[in-house]
Amino acid sequence: MCGITGFIEWNRDLTGDAALLLTMTETLGKRGPDARGTWIYGPCAFGHRRLSVMDPANGAQPMVIHKDDNIYTVVYNGEIYNAPELREELKQRGYKFRTECDTEVLLQAYIEWGPDSVHKLNGIFAFAIWDSVREHVFFTRDRLGVKPLFYSEREGTLIFGSEPKAILEHPKVDPVVGAEGLAEIFILGPARTPGHGVYTHLRELRPGQAMIYSKSGLRIYTYWKLETYEHEDNETQTAAKLRELLKDTVERQLLSDVPVCTLLSGGLDSSALTALAVDYYTRSGQGQVHTYSVDYVDNDKYFKAHSYQPGADAPWIERMIAELGTQHHWIRFDTPELVHALDASTEARDLPGMADVDSSLFLFSREIKRDATVAISGEAADEIFGGYPWFHRDELLNSGTFPWSVATQLRSELLSPEIREWISPQGYIQDRYQDAVNEVPRLRGESGKEAQMRIMSYLNITRFMPTLLDRKDRMSMAAGLEVRVPFCDHRLVQYVWNIPWEIKTAGDREKGILRKALEGVLPNDVLYRKKSPYPKTHNPAYLNVVRQQVLNILDDSSSPILPLINQDKIREIASSAEASSNLPWFGQLMSGPQLFAYLAQVNHWLKTYKVAIR
Repeated sequence: MCGITGFIEWNRDLTGDAALLLTMTETLGKRGPDARGTWIYGPCAFGHRRLSVMDPANGAQPMVIHKDDNIYTVVYNGEIYNAPELREELKQRGYKFRTECDTEVLLQAYIEWGPDSVHKLNGIFAFAIWDSVREHVFFTRDRLGVKPLFYSEREGTLIFGSEPKAILEHPKVDPVVGAEGLAEIFILGPARTPGHGVYTHLRELRPGQAMIYSKSGLRIYTYWKLETYEHEDNETQTAAKLRELLKDTVERQLLSDVPVCTLLSGGLDSSALTALAVDYYTRSGQGQVHTYSVDYVDNDKYFKAHSYQPGADAPWIERMIAELGTQHHWIRFDTPELVHALDASTEARDLPGMADVDSSLFLFSREIKRDATVAISGEAADEIFGGYPWFHRDELLNSGTFPWSVATQLRSELLSPEIREWISPQGYIQDRYQDAVNEVPRLRGESGKEAQMRIMSYLNITRFMPTLLDRKDRMSMAAGLEVRVPFCDHRLVQYVWNIPWEIKTAGDREKGILRKALEGVLPNDVLYRKKSPYPKTHNPAYLNVVRQQVLNILDDSSSPILPLINQDKIREIASSAEASSNLPWFGQLMSGPQLFAYLAQVNHWLKTYKVAIR
């Protein structure tokens, strides 16, 4: 994994902008701690920070290939999991390779097939390629959006980067936020509308899109999207197909020239990936798999089961360690560490994020990085298989809005009257919800429950899953750790998309078909345990600290957040112990304590990035 950035300006030679390019590149140093590289050729400037995973000695970027007096140059962030097959196909077509890294495979594939090469890739990626034959720069992003790519077109210059911070270093892009950006922060956040960059002049290339920038301008098109068709396999065939797909995906993603570990929560998804990894390591003679889990000081004392978090993870982690014989690493954090890391996690995203859910992952990734460079994680299974409570609770299924964000009225009340009137919170979220519903690729003749669940699945895959993928990418890469997410393999996602809800819930259980597919891979008690989400702290000390942090912000007349919020309403919530701890603010994990932490993140973001509101 890496960080990429650069800019293109057709009417100017950029040779004199080497210092600016280097400055932009260095903002991404944490994404790529192992090496850096820059390249300028006439109107094109590319920068790269490298995290070495495959062929560390020879995979330097920007990578340049000269062919028949033509120049092709790539900056690339990601992993191509079918690189070995593509390498062989290209060799048969006469191509020669000087490295063992997937970067060269990617660039040679582009030389052979041009922009259509993206259809041949299985992986997670965002990259830019200078093509001197076509005189354009080709950009693309993986199908599910695991790897990020932001851009800004300003005054004849296209500026791009893995993270907003790189683009914001360019003098043509200022940290300005308008009404839409504030609505994204205060009404949708920490989720975002696909493609929205929050900053006024910033966009994000959507998952499954490609972009070509030439002298004639910017063209963006979709190269992949979910396709809807009749599912022809029965339940038994579906389970067998899923098992085959998941096994193939995991084994592809275990390939690496550096240590690989798994994140283990003891739940269905992480346990399945770990079991498949152990099986592969055993068969290939690669030794013991290392596993990591996260928890918090005194969580055992304060944890209370509820519908979103029915049980503690620790006993199930121990169960899987004993079953699989992994080398396990227990990581625990205390309240002061979580609070202190809120600022670092905000700066990793360049935006306020998922509060301590972010900061804990940042700290967790930093600890893992001491021993490993690549980790396997279970993100996306709940979105594609229908594991979340809102797939199964009528009041959320029929809420008429994003089911993880049903507190729009409360969130509106947190805003100052002027900001509330400016951004129109209810109208904004309803418009974004309707946009999403209108996109759903429906099946002819499908109605009732099946049609309803197809809409819910689409909302989760295209609106909620990107929030967690953003979180995973920014927090892990801020620690120089690459995290791979096998459930985001596009073949798997496409197949599951068309499985009827009756089969998805086989055995009358959430994610029932996945459980059936994994019979024999996991012990039955783990296979059929109730879902529990990523663990958060339940220590009341955390609530007390972040609540006081917000009260201190309110008492400081220089706090940049003050003109944007309803200070009296926030003080009222802070004075109510019940409201402070149990607000249904966002998703499964973010309630009262996370609301306060989020407001503190917003204030830190406004101050640190010198954000102008207009």
